[in-house]
Amino acid sequence: MAFRGKEMMKKLVKKVGAETLTPELKEKLKACVPDSKVVMGRAKRGLYAGRHIQYGNRVSEDGGNKSRRCWKPNVQEKRLFSYIFDRHIKVKVTTHALRCIDKAGGIDEYLLKTPYQKMDTEMGLFWKTKVEQRYAELGQMEVAFFTPEDEAKFEQGFKDLNIAKKEARREARKEARRKMYGDKGGEEKGEEEASLEAGGSESHQDDHGWLEANA
Repeated sequence: MAFRGKEMMKKLVKKVGAETLTPELKEKLKACVPDSKVVMGRAKRGLYAGRHIQYGNRVSEDGGNKSRRCWKPNVQEKRLFSYIFDRHIKVKVTTHALRCIDKAGGIDEYLLKTPYQKMDTEMGLFWKTKVEQRYAELGQMEVAFFTPEDEAKFEQGFKDLNIAKKEARREARKEARRKMYGDKGGEEKGEEEASLEAGGSESHQDDHGWLEANA
């Protein structure tokens, strides 16, 4: 099912956010998605890097009879890691698009380097706009630089914090063992002492009886 590029533009603006979309990005999107362009429904579900369904004829070997056929691109479902979003992106890509992504150095670099005119899928345009918007937000953030002495202090502070956490965990394990085995050990020790006292009294009575019998 085909739909017009105007509908694609509305969906993209709605997904990205009209209030956060800059005028420059909006103009680029309008330039690459004209209102009269007809896009197939398959194009909105992945990154194909210009690979789409091709149509032709199947020619028989005997009589040269022709019958219509189509060639579909080799589409794979992959999870690609995005460093700028710090998460995996699940997307359908062609093997040609995978080679392009590897050559560019990652999904972020591929989306940034590929111009809008060649990004002919709805998902590609959406992620390209998101990445450019994210880079623009990061460019406006203030960056603070620390001296080597401050970095050494931060590193030492993290080490001390890790040591304190390890000590706290060790103490918690000791306390748990003490609660688990301490009372049980005391009870066993008391039982052993009682049995020894009982055995001692019985042996004392036996000795006293033997002495009386011999007397």
